[in-house]
Amino acid sequence: MNTPRNAINTIAAGVAASTLALSAASAQAEPKDYKIDEEHMSISFEVNHLGYASVIGLFLEGKGSFKYDEETNEVPSGKVVIQSASVFSNHDKRDEHLRKEDFLHSDRYPEITFEVTDFETTGERTGNLTGDLTLLGQTRPVTLDVTLNQAAEYPIGHEEYTLGISASTTIKRSDWGMTYALDPLMVGDDVHLRFEFEAIQDNGWF
Repeated sequence: MNTPRNAINTIAAGVAASTLALSAASAQAEPKDYKIDEEHMSISFEVNHLGYASVIGLFLEGKGSFKYDEETNEVPSGKVVIQSASVFSNHDKRDEHLRKEDFLHSDRYPEITFEVTDFETTGERTGNLTGDLTLLGQTRPVTLDVTLNQAAEYPIGHEEYTLGISASTTIKRSDWGMTYALDPLMVGDDVHLRFEFEAIQDNGWF
């Protein structure tokens, strides 16, 4: 039978153990820094042309980083920056036009940015990522459907812990003031955006 002193010692030991366990859990739950691997990053867009077919293109230059807590599925912050002049649709004259004032106005607005504001889990490996998209100097909220494809140490090359992510959304370009060729409708208002990338945990090696 425990004496009062032994009981107090037992309780104190239990409290100390619980405190240590909570501290360890908190340390484990800290968000990690990730940097998007620019060699494994694809940013595509798709927009209807005259009702005949969709034009599919890419932005060839972009970079980004974010914080992610794998234990709690939280994304407290993140930012992606795309160079608008890097637009590519496999047609030189069209790409030149896309860089002009009618569309991206790249001379005046060289960067398109997306900054994370919220993340909501929808499944074991899926979620809705909300952020502010700045295009043509205007900022509007956008929500992307996100899927975590893989989370593991990379099997080749750098061998660092890496996330493989797919994300997509549809925006109306007119919401950002891009109204060229909407009346009459020659170029669609809906723009489908897709992001495919690998993000490497930042352990100070890059």
